[in-house]
Amino acid sequence: MSEIFDSIKKGLQEAIDYESGQLVTVKKQKVTVSPLPRYNAIDIKRIRTSLMLSQHMFSNVLGVSTKTIEAWESGRNVPQGPALRMLELMNKNPSIVKNYVTLTR
Repeated sequence: MSEIFDSIKKGLQEAIDYESGQLVTVKKQKVTVSPLPRYNAIDIKRIRTSLMLSQHMFSNVLGVSTKTIEAWESGRNVPQGPALRMLELMNKNPSIVKNYVTLTR
């Protein structure tokens, strides 16, 4: 248990030293995340139809209700937050959906 405490204590001291400018040998890496895209009703329907999914199946993949998809596609509502990122991922890489949709005959 004291090893864990010592490790945490060392890490906190390094953070303090870094912030005060005493630790300059630390490797820094800047990470940026692209801004959330905006999709209108036409874009959303185009993404869904290009994936050959019904509104019901599309809603299951996104984890939202079918009514939500209907509202997005009619322009009554717009996706927010995580839904926008998911739409972006599906738009840029349609094959990602294959992990979540199983076709049966």
